[in-house]
Amino acid sequence: MRTTLELPDALVTDAMEITKIQTKTDVIKTALENLIQKERIKELADYFGKIDLEIDLEAMRKR
Repeated sequence: MRTTLELPDALVTDAMEITKIQTKTDVIKTALENLIQKERIKELADYFGKIDLEIDLEAMRKR
């Protein structure tokens, strides 16, 4: 998808230097992927302690 964005040059330049990514497009793609991953991890953390898996470690070890 093509779109026009107004991004702070310093921010993009810093991101390119830190990540060693050559193009602005790839920096934006990487940033979006990281943001999505971060949010999905937050969603998983909401389930902590709410799912009872009833795992019997001794039975699993005997297999």
